[in-house]
Amino acid sequence: MRPQGFLERLLQLAYDEDLGAAGDVTTMALVPEHLLGEGELVAKEALVFSGAEAFLAAFAYVDKRVEVQMLVSDAQRCGVGACLARVRGPMRALLVAERTALNLVQRTSGIATFSAKVREAVEGTKLRVVDTRKTSPGLRMLSKQAVRHGGLHNHRFGLFDGILIKDNHLAALGGNIREAVARAKQATHGLLKIEVEVSNLQGLQEAIAAGADVVMLDNMGDEEIERAIAVAAGRILLEVSGQVSVERLSRLAAWGVDWVSMGALTHSARAVDLSLNLRPTP
Repeated sequence: MRPQGFLERLLQLAYDEDLGAAGDVTTMALVPEHLLGEGELVAKEALVFSGAEAFLAAFAYVDKRVEVQMLVSDAQRCGVGACLARVRGPMRALLVAERTALNLVQRTSGIATFSAKVREAVEGTKLRVVDTRKTSPGLRMLSKQAVRHGGLHNHRFGLFDGILIKDNHLAALGGNIREAVARAKQATHGLLKIEVEVSNLQGLQEAIAAGADVVMLDNMGDEEIERAIAVAAGRILLEVSGQVSVERLSRLAAWGVDWVSMGALTHSARAVDLSLNLRPTP
């Protein structure tokens, strides 16, 4: 799912908060309007790159005369010191766009890099690691795209493309899982999967009996997850969520968990270290 015009709206907000009403007062005061410049985007650590479209758009939004040459592709692994892109154009535009462009690709490449680390931890197993909706507002499309660039998978994009009956939904119905699933089935078409979040084995049994497609085992310990797998006996897809570390993934894969959802992929991935070194052209 790609919201129409999302990148343009995102950049408008980013530049509105950066430029305010007065614009880049430092650049306007110091840099002649006619001065041209160029520069390179350089990796200061090993990473998996993500965000080429956003990087290009960040400069074009400021001044379409800026030329950007991408030297790497999304999902590409890059070493320390690698030149990822070259930019050339009016120096004022390069300086205005620099921070916004860097903010975007440092964040997205950080998500892709962490996702690649997680993918390596489950390589060779059937465990499917997916992201969540725990993304910074406005950055969901880029964040989920970065997860894919790192080799992992997306859960639902938003509230519109999958039914996930969580604890607070159940609280609204007095905790009745059977009624919640029945209402969901009645209100939607058969191609939309119905997932139920449970926190104990009784909830799992009720969700299976109600006809849910997927059960999310929320914040369960290892022993309880093993018992849940035995109870499910392959009758339903099981997703584990909460307190999932990279180190825990191998155990979950060995036990036969189908999915693991990790909010950390998007809310806790560290931004990678990139620099954009600019200089005036001769």
